[in-house]
Amino acid sequence: MSSSRAVLRAGGPADAAAIQAIFAHYVVHTTVSLENTPPGVETMRERLALMTAEGYPVLVAEQDGRVVGYAYAGPYHKRPAYRPTVEHSIYLAPDACRGGLGRRLMGDLMEACEQAGFRQMIAVIADARNEASLRFHAGFGFEQAAHLRAVAWKFGRWLDVFFYQRALGAADQAPPAADGPAWPGGPSTFR
Repeated sequence: MSSSRAVLRAGGPADAAAIQAIFAHYVVHTTVSLENTPPGVETMRERLALMTAEGYPVLVAEQDGRVVGYAYAGPYHKRPAYRPTVEHSIYLAPDACRGGLGRRLMGDLMEACEQAGFRQMIAVIADARNEASLRFHAGFGFEQAAHLRAVAWKFGRWLDVFFYQRALGAADQAPPAADGPAWPGGPSTFR
């Protein structure tokens, strides 16, 4: 599937069913997600509603009227001081992989995060065998920040988890903006 035909747009709770269907594949069949049971559509709708209400970016890729991928940045940690830092997720429908769509989503997501004032992006990558994700993130300038050995158990085996990090915008060269979703002093429903 060519990524050039896909339209990227803001996503949200209205896309919950399509996002849940894409995510469920990865939960059930891969170690990319460390959830063991796919969340239901309503749970996904609630997650998306919280993120968009808090000003975190959610993007979907749509082709021929069908959502074929999504990316979002959400809270890295629930404590307010962490608000300038986001953790991201990006998933594509299995038939939409390897066409450049992931790169488009990631580029637009990083840009949206910078515009919102976020200063660091964290990628949590499960499974040392997930070399494609490790290479993908390195290609966007992410650097390995931590390697946790054998901290997750799925499909009858231990999994390593990697934390990759990339600076956004002014990074640590200036304090966060005094307003907007990345402001540590602002309200947060993720507490």
